[in-house]
Amino acid sequence: MLFLWKYIDDLIGKGFEWYVILELMIYASATNVAMALPLSVLLSSIMTYGSLGENYELVAIKSAGISLSRAMYPMFVAVLVLSISAFFFSDYMLPKANLKYYSLLWDAREQKSANFLPEGVFSNSFPGYTIRVEKKDPDGQTLHDVTIYAKGADFENPGYVLKAKKGNMYRSNDNKYLIINLEDGIRYEEKPGGSNFNPNPRQILTRFRFKSAQNKLDMSGFKLHRTDESGFSRAFQMMNRRLLKDTMGKIDHVIDSGRRVNYPLLTAYIKYFSMPRRKDMVDKTHAEYKLGVMNFGNNGQKLSYLTNALSEARSVQDLMKQRNERYKEASYSVHSASVEYQKKFTLSAACLVLFLIGAPLGAIIRKGGLGLPVVVSVVFFLIYHIISTIGEKAVKAGDASPFWGMWIAIIILTPIGLFLSYKAANDSVIFDADVYKRVFNAVFGRVMAAFKRKVDLGGHAVEE
Repeated sequence: MLFLWKYIDDLIGKGFEWYVILELMIYASATNVAMALPLSVLLSSIMTYGSLGENYELVAIKSAGISLSRAMYPMFVAVLVLSISAFFFSDYMLPKANLKYYSLLWDAREQKSANFLPEGVFSNSFPGYTIRVEKKDPDGQTLHDVTIYAKGADFENPGYVLKAKKGNMYRSNDNKYLIINLEDGIRYEEKPGGSNFNPNPRQILTRFRFKSAQNKLDMSGFKLHRTDESGFSRAFQMMNRRLLKDTMGKIDHVIDSGRRVNYPLLTAYIKYFSMPRRKDMVDKTHAEYKLGVMNFGNNGQKLSYLTNALSEARSVQDLMKQRNERYKEASYSVHSASVEYQKKFTLSAACLVLFLIGAPLGAIIRKGGLGLPVVVSVVFFLIYHIISTIGEKAVKAGDASPFWGMWIAIIILTPIGLFLSYKAANDSVIFDADVYKRVFNAVFGRVMAAFKRKVDLGGHAVEE
């Protein structure tokens, strides 16, 4: 649904076949596995163990001498297998799905609209023609007040202008041409007079009226043309672990090479004072330079000193600005590649951690179905997703290391899962509303009793 709402304007009205839309949706579904799989593990584990607790089946299991951790063991093995499968999916299948998805989406967005002749608009959809239709009937084929500007091939064939009161358009049987039948119109055409050997400065205007005429327009530009997928393969989402590691190594090498070149480039702009060879002159010149450059020489020389210094400073600034921009681009690229590299592992870890949260949480709340489990799972998943997004942005900005930025959500949620597992194994009442109600009533009763006692003591003091 997110895919459809996001790209509905790029897909509707372009004449795509149904299987093209279906192919795009399948690829989009594959790219959403990284978000859907952890949420599905969390929701299904809460619903499963919540239903077992609601039907007192967990009580029967515990009464048979089987602990909750032992009851969770088979499902943990199943989720572990699912996590391993998710790792291989993210490393092998997901890059290919991303490549297919983004290349096909690019071609679909670049495709011309199949709404060939919109009302009141000069349409350039057909090469060599500019067509305007004032009004169309509800059937979409009957046209009124049609104007056609045909562009000529050269000076001798400058084209023509055609206006018709009414027309009708339809596609040819082979779907290669759009045929427009025009009625009750007039055509204007100008041509140069004479010939190439005998030019005539006067031009010839040809005007003729017609009752019916037919224009055949080529529709080859409206077919979906697929671009070479190799042009998209350099994106990090289309790479597996090996390619990402090689790419990061190459970018790091470029960054290190740039750092080594910075100082030699700057030394060319650093000009030292030319010192004489004789010792007495060296001592004299050195004593003058120690006083400062601006303390000797006339005003013209001083102005020259300032001009040269300003020019050198600007040259150094421009050079370092360009190199700094390249360094930022290379750093952002290596950070983005490291994010995609860590995502290969965090997907599997997220499935395990969210199962570690969902299973004991379902045993504690003892509610199945699509009510409370959905609310609780969405809350925990939002916490995981928000922390992961913040960490990912911090890594791309260079504010955090790739490991801590991409694993911070796992590190935070793992203790929560262990805590919930401990509470569920010990029959905790952490989500029992009656317990919190009794605690609240006890605390509130004590506060009210203390307040009443204080009021009574205040009344005795007033009487005295």
